[in-house]
Amino acid sequence: MFLQTPATTDAAQAMGGNTNAEAMKQMGFANLIQHFDWLGWVVFVTLTAMSLLSWYFIISNGIRNATVKARADKVINGFWANGSTQDAIRELEAQPKGEPFSKIALDAASAVAHHQQTAVGTTGRLAETLSRSEFIDRALRQAVARESLRLEGGMTLLATVGSAAPFVGLLGTVWGIYNALIGIAATGNASMASVAGPVGEALIMTAFGLFAAIPALFAFNFYNRSNRVIYARFDEFAHDLHDFFATGSRVETQK
Repeated sequence: MFLQTPATTDAAQAMGGNTNAEAMKQMGFANLIQHFDWLGWVVFVTLTAMSLLSWYFIISNGIRNATVKARADKVINGFWANGSTQDAIRELEAQPKGEPFSKIALDAASAVAHHQQTAVGTTGRLAETLSRSEFIDRALRQAVARESLRLEGGMTLLATVGSAAPFVGLLGTVWGIYNALIGIAATGNASMASVAGPVGEALIMTAFGLFAAIPALFAFNFYNRSNRVIYARFDEFAHDLHDFFATGSRVETQK
């Protein structure tokens, strides 16, 4: 048996430390991309698309919801503050195209006008079948459903990214570790330099999947709650509009 002198042991430790340090330097995202195969590229492109699309809807939904909430009180109070229905309608028509509360009120006013025209005309079958109240209620339901559906834009994608992105990243990690083990078995080299780099790079895909999923999941929960508040205001405004156009006066409720 050969005995290792202290000098030999120190040299081996220094050599191993240098090798490990070099392995850690080579482990990174840039080195990972260089070793992608076809499945690695599919996973990487999929996660990148998921992340970009989710951030697009996070920003766009945030701007849209903030705008709707900021203009809601102005539109609703402006409608009830007008002494003339015609003036109120003209003010609603001046609102931006994407403003939902004005569109709901305009649909109700349009339903009233259409019912009156068909009631006095020669083709009044719809007016005979539906009363004024039912006709207005039908128009308001359609308007509320349409505007509620518009608020749902991007929510399905956020939910999908939040639930699927970690598994897509995990697929990239499993595939990367599998390839790393095959490479180790082929070379017969199981040193830290040959193991740490490929395995560490594969784990980056899991982290990438989490980076895509976490913002999407938080955004989905936040906008889901925000949309429910707006839906409640849609329903409240629609009920007041129905009472106003059906009876000619708003029914005041205590809050």
